[in-house]
Amino acid sequence: MAQERIEQGRGFGAKRAKKSTSLGNKNLVPVPEGAKTSPKRVGQGPGSGMGKTSTRGSKGQRARAASMRRGFEGGQLPLHRRLPKRGFTNIFSEVFQPVNLISLSKAGLSGEVTPAILKAKALIKSELGPIKLLGTGEVTVAITITVDAFSASAKEKIEKAGGKVIIREKKKEEKKTK
Repeated sequence: MAQERIEQGRGFGAKRAKKSTSLGNKNLVPVPEGAKTSPKRVGQGPGSGMGKTSTRGSKGQRARAASMRRGFEGGQLPLHRRLPKRGFTNIFSEVFQPVNLISLSKAGLSGEVTPAILKAKALIKSELGPIKLLGTGEVTVAITITVDAFSASAKEKIEKAGGKVIIREKKKEEKKTK
């Protein structure tokens, strides 16, 4: 019996059978028998070998389909209810898409720059969302850029290079009246 085990173990040594493929690779390690198995198909009837209880044992809370909800701690007050609640979420907050001067110069933009151009150059995700121009970096060419907001340093650097910053007009939603 022990001799058979030793014989099987030699399959990965110097006497290992080389596996060739259509590509001609001779250095592939063969997959041992039983290493690749198909996944367990639970709940497929008695023919699957895991019929009746589908490997869940018999009865009890954990045998049920909807046994425990997320965060359930056996009736103990769960962690998400024990921890204190802090702060609030401002539903009126406006999240700006930042655009730095260095990214404008790296993109090689000059002349008139609109939100559509910034979107095309992948500097912003959405041309409809609010855009803020920030002053990180330097600008050497004159740029006329249209944004929703800007920092003081960004405006100063663009005007120093001979350009100007234009604030985009917000579209007002019409109220329905009866």
